[in-house]
Amino acid sequence: MTDLPWKRIVVKVGSALIAPQKQGCSSHYLLGIAQFITYCRAQGIQVVLVSSGSVAAGWHHFGEVDKPSVTVKKAMAAAGQADMMATWNKLFDFPTAQLLLTHGDLRNRDRYISIKDTIFSLLEHGLLPIINENDAVTADKLKVGDNDNLSAMVAAAADADTLIICSDVNGLYTQNPHENPDAKLIKQVTEITAEIYAMAGGASSAVGTGGMRTKIQAAKKAISHGIETFIINGFDADSFNQLLKGQNPGTLFTSNEKPMQEHLHWMTHTSQAQGEVIVENDFNIDLDTHSEQLTSDDVVAINGDFSVGDTILVRKGDGTKLAKAKSNYSSCLLSFITDQDDREFASEFQQKTGPIISEKNIAILESK
Repeated sequence: MTDLPWKRIVVKVGSALIAPQKQGCSSHYLLGIAQFITYCRAQGIQVVLVSSGSVAAGWHHFGEVDKPSVTVKKAMAAAGQADMMATWNKLFDFPTAQLLLTHGDLRNRDRYISIKDTIFSLLEHGLLPIINENDAVTADKLKVGDNDNLSAMVAAAADADTLIICSDVNGLYTQNPHENPDAKLIKQVTEITAEIYAMAGGASSAVGTGGMRTKIQAAKKAISHGIETFIINGFDADSFNQLLKGQNPGTLFTSNEKPMQEHLHWMTHTSQAQGEVIVENDFNIDLDTHSEQLTSDDVVAINGDFSVGDTILVRKGDGTKLAKAKSNYSSCLLSFITDQDDREFASEFQQKTGPIISEKNIAILESK
């Protein structure tokens, strides 16, 4: 073994590793992962585990069912979460702690900070946080949807330096290796481009909810926060042996040299826009440095129902996404101002109430 450079890592384990046949939890593939986590902790590396699998783990309690309803899936998650935690606890000789999150928890800034504080406190006291989406109660509009992206959000919240995503293949290939024997493994990615996304297919496992594309999405979130990301084969115990030797067993996504500031990363990758402010296609104000110059004169439409303090998307009418920002106005009030025929009234009103968005609460987006 070699001295590892990590201080804090997040390990993401999927449903297919937890309950491969949907017949309850199995430690067959988890033992190697548990040994890896135990070794890292022994080296003074703090570890956070993001573990899918509650639905798959609870599936067998509900008889022969191919396509369970949403309600039954929630019940499966409730039953399976207890089994999954019990399985992990059997594999560790140190205490663990369970955190069940929804996207609603993460996109609310106060609750997000509370999650960070809880993770830090658990790590400080030597516990292993085990995090999963709260599938038993989550409504669709509050779901992250897959634990690949959840793991990247958790890695950012935990200020991790490395994210390790376990897959059913060795990493990112030029083509789907399950279908194309000529597919070649890409050992390192320095920039996530459209070409990289094009290499990702759908989910190859019948058990999990994510495929390679969601793993690349997660990697993009993580590396923009300065978190290097590995996609490795979680079914192969040698993957973890190679990591412990300082080797790359899969695909390494190198972190950005200039990570985004924490609050801007949260705004960009975690906070969910509750509505949209649409501006003219020829809108030319530099929002990066002059966001407070955005006025009702520039706005052509308001989409969605949002309140003061909610995150909104600012985009052009042609669909170009300009920024995500904290709104200083509700959608109702902003619509009222925008609809005024008396532009002088609208201008005076806004001068009294302040800018639509503030420079300290805006994240500029890449044009799409």
